[in-house]
Amino acid sequence: MKVIVCGAGQVGFHIARQLAAENHDVTVIDQSEDQIRQVGNTLDVQAMVGFASHPDVLERASTGDADMIIAVTQADEVNMVACQVAHSVFNVPTKIARVRHQSYLQPIWADLFSRDHLPIDVIISPEIEVARAISRRLQVPGAFDSISMADGKVRVIGVRCNDDCPVINTPLRQLTGIFPDLNIVVVGIIRDGRTIVPSAEDQMLPGDEVYFVADEEHVARAMVVFGHEETKARRVIIAGGGHIGQFLAQIILEDHPGVVAKIIESDKAQSQRAALANPSVTVLNGDALDPEILHEANVGVTEAIIAVTNDDETNILASLLAKRYGCQRAVTLINNMNYGPLITTLGVDAVVSPRAITVSSILQHVRRGRIRAVHTLQEGFGEIMEAEILDTSGLVGLSIRDADLPPGVLVGAIVHNDEVLIPRAGTRFRAKDRVVMFVSAEAVKDVEKMFAVRLEFF
Repeated sequence: MKVIVCGAGQVGFHIARQLAAENHDVTVIDQSEDQIRQVGNTLDVQAMVGFASHPDVLERASTGDADMIIAVTQADEVNMVACQVAHSVFNVPTKIARVRHQSYLQPIWADLFSRDHLPIDVIISPEIEVARAISRRLQVPGAFDSISMADGKVRVIGVRCNDDCPVINTPLRQLTGIFPDLNIVVVGIIRDGRTIVPSAEDQMLPGDEVYFVADEEHVARAMVVFGHEETKARRVIIAGGGHIGQFLAQIILEDHPGVVAKIIESDKAQSQRAALANPSVTVLNGDALDPEILHEANVGVTEAIIAVTNDDETNILASLLAKRYGCQRAVTLINNMNYGPLITTLGVDAVVSPRAITVSSILQHVRRGRIRAVHTLQEGFGEIMEAEILDTSGLVGLSIRDADLPPGVLVGAIVHNDEVLIPRAGTRFRAKDRVVMFVSAEAVKDVEKMFAVRLEFF
């Protein structure tokens, strides 16, 4: 597949790196010579200096042969025009654009991005995606990551194994015998910065970060098995009243009934905008690092602080201060992921990376075949995929044991006729089944082929 990536910032760079690693034909365009030099020296892609929305630049990038354009420059307008030019001049089939300014995204203007106006197939709003990701973490107390799949029937959970975790030092093959009615499958382990695709003989150790797939109805029990019995947050402090903070407050009001949210915002004008956007939410104008402001927000009886200002250091310190003053959990937004391993050892419970969330959202629309959902786990580790088995698939009728799945693929759950099946070696694939699986980075292309529409289908 030939892909044009407009923008060589953090998101553009990491999308290009992921696609190049999968042997796609990738061209990156950016007007910054320094960023293009870094891309050219680091990645196996074509790197071009130029204005991404100019037709002559897109022509030099052979956009007429492209299957997809992904526009993620810093300017919404450049992203939108690049997609328009790719459609009108070069007839590119799929156009994805990152759009940040919320004026473009209001429902009243939804027709703006139709095929007859600005023909963009997928709009990615990082602020909305981040707010949704944080909301998912609130749904499962004690989890540092939570992804709902298969229309809410299956959930992928990331948990940290503490010293008192009941299942540490237990081979994974024994979990079924110890908990025969517990529908979970461990699909990934992160240990001391290393990523492990587990075998049946692997054990979980204290300090491990573990990803498992579970029947939604078994999530609460699974969290107890992993030593997490935290209660759901009823009082939440949001540090930062920008777009992410405002969207998160709105989502909490709509999707988390009974939860009381308060926003702390240092900028007075931004505080007023946040208060107008969510009249039911208390907005405090002040510094989230000020103990008096934190006490005014009743931090000592608050279950969770969510730090989403535009400054990493402020987010980290506000989270640690809040926990020192009695807050139970901290979710912290970090742009510089070099901080990630450090701050989790200091007591931050969950780290949120806007870049990783945005890249994951875009990859969902890049994947081919009947791939219904994608979530990236750690950079370069792999992806959680949800795929549908078509009638013409070679998998139909085969057991997992006989399916010859590529190395690095672990099936976590199969949804058959609305029933969640936790797979065993003899479990068979059937047409229209939805399969939730971990796929290592090296196996992504093989899995796409496995779930592709075959020609004999037509």
